Amino acid sequence: MPVQTKICGLSTPETLGAAVAHGAAYVGFVFFAKSPRNLDFDRAAALAALIPGHVRKVGVLVNPDDAFVDRAVAAAGLDILQLHGAEPPERAAVLARRHGIGIWKAIPVKARADLAAAARYRDAADHILYDAKTPDEADLPGGMGLRFDWHLLEGFRHPLPWALSGGLDARNLAEAVGVTGADLVDTSSGVETSPGVKDVDKIAAFLQSASQL
Repeated sequence: MPVQTKICGLSTPETLGAAVAHGAAYVGFVFFAKSPRNLDFDRAAALAALIPGHVRKVGVLVNPDDAFVDRAVAAAGLDILQLHGAEPPERAAVLARRHGIGIWKAIPVKARADLAAAARYRDAADHILYDAKTPDEADLPGGMGLRFDWHLLEGFRHPLPWALSGGLDARNLAEAVGVTGADLVDTSSGVETSPGVKDVDKIAAFLQSASQL
């Protein structure tokens, strides 16, 4: 099966266009004020209008309340909510019912024992996103270019379809997929020149690498 890709944290027409042109299956918009990739709802709406129907729009949110989710979904026409905070399964299920929308739950990973949290979302999410656990003092729950030991996923019985994230770029993607068997990969900082600044050439290289797997 071909490896599908998500380019996350997009914020300009040029980088969004590169992601679409080079075959990203998913594009991600970040709605989190502390992130250098944060979008306001007007910018998100303008970008969403440029996305063809075959590319799915993912909104990345961290412990959002109902009103915030309502505004994000309406502004960007989101297909999927990626919950990147401490949202329990019950909250994920409520949001899925409220919006009739796909739910991805990020699971921060540093040790093998961290993977067990995925099973809690079996009836509440559509996908699990395994991402590197950030330091306790960090302001961001992801998007810091960190990676975890991919070998932790070897032999793990996944409770749901899943995606691999955390420090992925064009140079290490083949190794990451080879070790984990991931068929969906997500990158943000790996296609940037500095935090929040995406690079069209890096996006193209990442997507080209994925297309060769």
